[in-house]
Amino acid sequence: MTAQASPASSSEPIIRLDSVSKSFGALKVLRGVNLSLRQGETTVILGESGSGKSVLLKHIVALLRPDAGEVHLHGQRIDNLSERELVPLRAHFGFLFQNSALFDSFTVAQNVGFPLVEHAHKSRKEVEGIVRDKLRMVGLDGVQAKRPAELSGGQRKRVALARAIAMDPEVILYDEPTTGLDPPRADVINELIVKLRNEIGATGVVVTHDMTSAFKVADRIVMLYEGNLIFDGTAAEIKATPDQRVRRFIEGRATEEDLASLHDAMEDTRTDRAARMPER
Repeated sequence: MTAQASPASSSEPIIRLDSVSKSFGALKVLRGVNLSLRQGETTVILGESGSGKSVLLKHIVALLRPDAGEVHLHGQRIDNLSERELVPLRAHFGFLFQNSALFDSFTVAQNVGFPLVEHAHKSRKEVEGIVRDKLRMVGLDGVQAKRPAELSGGQRKRVALARAIAMDPEVILYDEPTTGLDPPRADVINELIVKLRNEIGATGVVVTHDMTSAFKVADRIVMLYEGNLIFDGTAAEIKATPDQRVRRFIEGRATEEDLASLHDAMEDTRTDRAARMPER
């Protein structure tokens, strides 16, 4: 089997997951998920904590392998390839990690240039030029000599994004890109996600809990619930869905069971407190 993916046709999804299932011990995280991702679109993946969002993201780039099912890139199955065969295919992907995952001992320039030095065999001058271009794209040209500790949280995210696009990937995977940022800085990241789609045609896959971010960046929204995809549509369609599982999530409402549990716990606390009070 060759490890050289060919460009997708207009009718073929760039990434396809067929009946992907994944368990960790007795915990079933993904249950036969089918998902096709189209070239140039930004797809947002929603779901409660533990619903399998990040696990799904890692299957897309073969950082995890399914227990059952298949993952395809440009029509080629990739989940059964060796790590050596995956090396050239992973050049198609850029990954923005939730915690940015910058090297503290490296300068900004060294962080952004790291994938180029490791995989692209560029000259020092070429690397410097690409680093400058990518930092300019995220609005941070001029911070090359700084280290991550000297940057704000939002700036670190932007440096990590510059590194994610250093190899000009076809697909950018964003794992909770706005987590830990205040609303104005989160909006900068949202604007950059939209910019990268519009200016370089990048296919985006965004895992997030942030509905403001989801509605701003998404061409398409899917939602995972207990390991299954229960919604697939546009931002307008998800706002209008009658599915109460989806509505509770996007509106930030607790379930009736959660509210009842809280009420029972409060009543138990009052009863215990009353029982401990001395009689007068």
